Amino acid sequence: MLSSLLGMPFPDFVTCADLVFSREARRETAMAKDILGEAGLHFDELNKLRVLDPEVTQQTIELKEECKDFVDKIGQFQKIVGGLIELVDQLAKEAENEKMKAIGARNLLKSIAKQREAQQQQLQALIAEKKMQLERYRVEYEALCKVEAEQNEFIDQFIFQK
Repeated sequence: MLSSLLGMPFPDFVTCADLVFSREARRETAMAKDILGEAGLHFDELNKLRVLDPEVTQQTIELKEECKDFVDKIGQFQKIVGGLIELVDQLAKEAENEKMKAIGARNLLKSIAKQREAQQQQLQALIAEKKMQLERYRVEYEALCKVEAEQNEFIDQFIFQK
């Protein structure tokens, strides 16, 4: 069977131990490995026949481990980013709430200012009305003082005439 794979005559009763101890056998084994290597077949460290080169197999295993580590790190990164996004969303909601409170406070201040302005205008109108009333009362007072003076003069004249 081995002789048909290698293309060389090997007796079927040769064992691996016979090959190891024989110098010529080692040379022939190296040639067989070369021939198998050219055919795309390789022996691993356990002397099992493999389709892939042992170096390629080792690199594949390393790449697989690196990929697993990378996927794990990406998972951790996604968790961190997810937490960050949640935090930013929460801060955005809080900022929006504070913004609404500030807008409400500003609108309240504007309405209070407008109320004060309207109240000030009402008070100014009341002051103007009271000034006009005061002016009427002053004019009326002066007129009454004049009338009183005339009546006192009339009374004095009337008393002197008697």
